[in-house]
Amino acid sequence: MAASAPPSIPVPTGAWRFFPAVAALRGYSVEDLRFDFVAGLTVAAVAVPQAMAYAMAAGIDPVYGLYSAIVVTFVGSMFDSSRQLINGPTNATSIAILSATGAIAADDKLSAVILLGFLIGAIQLLITILRLGDLTRYISHSVIVGFTAGAALLLMLDQTKNLLGQKMVSDPHDHFLVRFWESLTQGGPVHGATLAIGLLSIALAIGLRWLKLRQKLVLFPDFLVIVLAMAVVTGIFALDKAGVRVVGEIPAKLPSFALPSFDLARMQELSTSAFAIALLGLLEALAMAKGIAARTGQRLDLNQQCLSEGLANLTGSFFQCLPGSGSLTRSAINQQAGARSQWAAAWSALAVALIMVCFAPYARYIPRAALAGLLIVAAWRMVDREALLYSVRATRFDAIIIGSTAFAAVFISVEFCILIGVILSFLLAVPRAGRMLLSEFVVANDQGHVHERFKNDEPDPQLLIFGLEGEMFFGAGPALEAHLDEMEERLTETTRVLVLRVKRARNPDAVGTHMIDGFVRRVHARGVHVLLCGVRDELHRVFLKTGLVALIHPDHVFREQAVRQTSTAEAVLYAKKLLASDP
Repeated sequence: MAASAPPSIPVPTGAWRFFPAVAALRGYSVEDLRFDFVAGLTVAAVAVPQAMAYAMAAGIDPVYGLYSAIVVTFVGSMFDSSRQLINGPTNATSIAILSATGAIAADDKLSAVILLGFLIGAIQLLITILRLGDLTRYISHSVIVGFTAGAALLLMLDQTKNLLGQKMVSDPHDHFLVRFWESLTQGGPVHGATLAIGLLSIALAIGLRWLKLRQKLVLFPDFLVIVLAMAVVTGIFALDKAGVRVVGEIPAKLPSFALPSFDLARMQELSTSAFAIALLGLLEALAMAKGIAARTGQRLDLNQQCLSEGLANLTGSFFQCLPGSGSLTRSAINQQAGARSQWAAAWSALAVALIMVCFAPYARYIPRAALAGLLIVAAWRMVDREALLYSVRATRFDAIIIGSTAFAAVFISVEFCILIGVILSFLLAVPRAGRMLLSEFVVANDQGHVHERFKNDEPDPQLLIFGLEGEMFFGAGPALEAHLDEMEERLTETTRVLVLRVKRARNPDAVGTHMIDGFVRRVHARGVHVLLCGVRDELHRVFLKTGLVALIHPDHVFREQAVRQTSTAEAVLYAKKLLASDP
């Protein structure tokens, strides 16, 4: 028997759509407040060590990461369309910022990062005003997968010097890999105590993660515990006086208003990087918002989400904040902690501010090697190996995108790799662009033949038959998603079998196949059989490699064939047998 579909949270309408957090207060209960407050505190416990580490990854003082976890997170919470997304400093944006400002002298780096944040926010707002956010559907998710793989490697290499206690000795204008090699070979001897702290931090991160999974302690703030433990060890044994580099003094004050340094020459120098990072931030945030919405049933306003990202980064640049985006880790924790609305993120920002004011003096003992160890672990975890293998197996198109962006990230530059991925996506998407259509069919006779359903046709209450026609690649993702939702909404308590004809579906890629995969899993969870028919060789190869055939069951996949009886008729007759055998 099919279960009822989860309730859908609507998009605010009218003027409310521009102020989602305020709109969320309509009907807001004390229970909602309690859940949001607890979720916000839980996220803050993770945000503090992450914000400090990501600022260090970007090449600036950790305090500016904390500023970002306050201002960028709070502003984002006020305008986010997604109820559970947490904005702020992220691994991906930090390594892109490091790459963009790597050739800038240390004395000018902070002002360059703040100016970069202003440009990123301005570009994201321009994309929103021109309503170009919809064009992001033509940028393959494989761009993010490839970028993440390359950026993770660079982040691990960049933190090696902090892990070993070495110094940066090369020219900042040199290539990233050159700087890494010269620091490794000419940066001085390895500092034993520093290395021990770094390796211990890595070991603790791995061990506590294992314990969390084993004991199902999903909300346990393992990174915070590790940072506090290493700070206590450093303070007790005075390791900072023995050569272990520490974070140093963090002012116990909140971020204050300050204009960015509007240097026109510097703005021109950073403009290309700003455009690339702005796109990266939007892709990162939109992908996570969509993922959360798929689990919660919320309907998103993607243009509003773009507006939120732009306003958060633009405002942050006037408070000396590290630019940010949607955080995968903190958003997941926010949802798992039971967040009901955008106010959970606001509570998180306020909690970080309180922690900063009350406990900043104790942060001076946090060893940089501990943060480096946690960054290396975070870099390893940020690579979605399942998505990487899935995309590479899916099609040559996805493999080209991933390979090109990952190669460019490591051997050219991070921000350039994003542009390469975006350009390749558009070049490969335009020739395949087209409409995705959904049709419904009814059984015409006892031989299993079907015809398109007309207004007066009554479908079989136990058997639904649909057909997808058009492009099944990432560019048609929104249309495909809408059609899958429509089919899912048609399921009732009496529905037992759903036949999906894909004879006229073309050009499947990892994104389209993954959407079908998720749809099949949801339908199966409701006790409904799924039969695929009209599966041409091109589709079958992709479905086989990505595991979709195994998920549906090989007996439930009917390949297209040039014989008298069509695969659709075969599927319908098979469905009749299923219904007869399982009354």
